[in-house]
Amino acid sequence: MKNPIQNFNQWLLALVEHIGLLVIAIATVIAMSSEVLQMWQVQRVTLADLLLLFIYLEVLTMVGLYYGTGKLPVRFPLYIGMVALARYLILDMKEMDGLRILAVTGAVLMLAIAVLAIRYGHIRYPYAGNGEDEESTRDAKDK
Repeated sequence: MKNPIQNFNQWLLALVEHIGLLVIAIATVIAMSSEVLQMWQVQRVTLADLLLLFIYLEVLTMVGLYYGTGKLPVRFPLYIGMVALARYLILDMKEMDGLRILAVTGAVLMLAIAVLAIRYGHIRYPYAGNGEDEESTRDAKDK
């Protein structure tokens, strides 16, 4: 049984968490709107612009998922990292030397392998879920 101080602390942390998520969502929508307005003003859309919008959408998806489930999958920041590196590669490719291009593409490959490993791990070794510990899940599988 929790005491009133623990309940208040839990409530306060949840409030701060929700306010933070709301700030992130509003800031992302503002940044996205600003980018769309800039594309409208110059009347041109580049691949770098589209990738930036995709990054904004991934951030909003992360916020929505966190609101819905209370969990933040590790995959989403990895996806954002891959898109950000691809955008960096597209924007600065002319100024990059061959070694830097290889390093950036290698980093994208490493992130993609990490996503695959995480997905494989989730399928092959699923979480217990619903507050169960791993031992009770293993015991249930053994029966």
